[in-house]
Amino acid sequence: RTKLQRLLFNCCKSCAPCLRAKYRLTTRSRRTATPPLNSSVRPTLELWLHMRFLILLAILLSQAGCTQKIEAFSPASADHSVSAVSRYPNAVVPAKVGTYSGPAKSGAGYFYDEVLEYRVWLHPEKGAKPLAGDKDYFAAFAQYESALKFSETTPGAEPPLALVRQIESINEPSPGVYEWTKEERITEWQVEWLLDSHREPDSISKFLSKHGSPGK
Repeated sequence: RTKLQRLLFNCCKSCAPCLRAKYRLTTRSRRTATPPLNSSVRPTLELWLHMRFLILLAILLSQAGCTQKIEAFSPASADHSVSAVSRYPNAVVPAKVGTYSGPAKSGAGYFYDEVLEYRVWLHPEKGAKPLAGDKDYFAAFAQYESALKFSETTPGAEPPLALVRQIESINEPSPGVYEWTKEERITEWQVEWLLDSHREPDSISKFLSKHGSPGK
């Protein structure tokens, strides 16, 4: 009994069955008139155990809530704010920023009609939070300056890209061969390409005339 008491003493002190067993063994070995565990002790002990469980559960839930899970190649956040002064055009409809499909075409077209949003892509392998597991995702902005600031202060972020809509554009199937395309495209551009590339009514015809390609 002495060895058993020693083992029970080293058992988890918060284990109610162990506490009761130790109490019974102690009272039997000493042959004292100590009363059994009364009804006032049991509720106190059970309440304490219950509180410990609730605190642990709250910690686990708070940690899980801090990690937002999103789909791969989708927006983790959307900033719709704009100001009157910006180096590049603001999003044509700020309220729609963050609603466009993540996957898009890349570059090309020579001219754009509308800036839809600015995107900052985030890469978990470079230090970004793994909100989409090991896949990339992005933050969307209505204004370039906000996107630039975010990219410069966020681990795993790359420089901003512009998501643009092209209603009419120029296709170059081979070097030096240009075609007038009148099909809508949504593509990601380097932000610097926006300068002097907004399509005007005669932009494409002038370009084709200059480069010796007939309009279509």
